[in-house]
Amino acid sequence: MLFSEQNYSRGEFGGSIEVICGSMFSGKTEELIRRLKRAEIARLRVEIFKPATDTRYDENAVVSHNYNSITAIPVSNSAEILLLKADTQVVGIDEAQFFDDGLADVCNTLANKGIRVIIAGLDMDFTGKPFGPVPALMAIAEMVTKVHAICVRCGGPAMYSYRRVAGDARIMLGEKESYEPRCRICFHAKD
Repeated sequence: MLFSEQNYSRGEFGGSIEVICGSMFSGKTEELIRRLKRAEIARLRVEIFKPATDTRYDENAVVSHNYNSITAIPVSNSAEILLLKADTQVVGIDEAQFFDDGLADVCNTLANKGIRVIIAGLDMDFTGKPFGPVPALMAIAEMVTKVHAICVRCGGPAMYSYRRVAGDARIMLGEKESYEPRCRICFHAKD
C-alpha cells in the first residue's frame, strides 16, 4: 500500500513518524499546522508540543510566520511529551531542533504505540551543519518532507538559514531581523 497522508484519516496505518524540515521561512510550521488541523477535522485526538524556550509569538501556541496558529503545550524536555493523554492519536512537535537528543527515542516510543507523530524543525543550523535531533528523526521517519524558502539574494530555492547578526551561539531566537533564507551559492558567498 502506498504511504500518504490520506491513508491516515482512513486508519490504514498504525503509528508512524513524519518529519517536515528545511530552512527558516520555508513553511515548516505552516505545513505542520495544516496536517494537524486536517487530523482534527478527521476527528482524531491531537496533542501538540513545543519547546518551552520558544516564546517568540505565543507561549501556548505554535505560530507560523504567517500568524497561523494552533494551541500547544510547552515542555522543558522531550520526556515530558510522553505524559500525553492516553487516548491521543496524533502528536505534533514544533521546533524539534531545540529539543534534547532523547526526542528520537520519544518519537519511536509513541509511533510504536500506534501514534502518528508529525515533527517540524530546522535540519541545519546557521553554519550549515546538522541541527539537534532532526537528522536522527529523519533517519527513523517513514516520511520526510524537505521544504525550501526563496533565496533573498537570487530568488532560487533556499535551504540555508543565514544569520545576519553577529554571534556564535548555536541557538539564537530571531526572525527576519536576524536570519534570511539563502541558496547554497549565496549562503557560501557570505556577503
